[in-house]
Amino acid sequence: MTASDRAVQLVRIAAEAAGDKLADDILAYDVSEQLVITDAFLLCSAPNDRQVRAIVDEIEKRLREEAGAKPVRREGERAGRWVLLDYSDIIVHIQHEEERTYYALERLWKDCPLIDLPEAVNAGSAQRGRAVGSPSE
Repeated sequence: MTASDRAVQLVRIAAEAAGDKLADDILAYDVSEQLVITDAFLLCSAPNDRQVRAIVDEIEKRLREEAGAKPVRREGERAGRWVLLDYSDIIVHIQHEEERTYYALERLWKDCPLIDLPEAVNAGSAQRGRAVGSPSE
């Protein structure tokens, strides 16, 4: 069994939304073989609480507008350090960088297949990395 077409569609929309708000290290896993509660996990992170919230808002907006999807459950929004959006078909984890490093969800799901995401999804992260490393003029 693999993630449903609907789950893959939702993952791609959410990943693009996260990328547009400059989320870092955006990854999606097909967890359908391991879990019965969902087909896919989307993981991403941000350097501060404000950006975590901006990413959450953009993901919710885009999934609602482009796919008619609303979360059935939302957790962690008040603290803004790790927000979980449960859309039933997919679960989105938006984490502060410190939580992402500490909890290392990638380590837990490393045996699950990755879901291909559009190249543009992580382009902002790559550009920021080059800008940080480039000399100023």
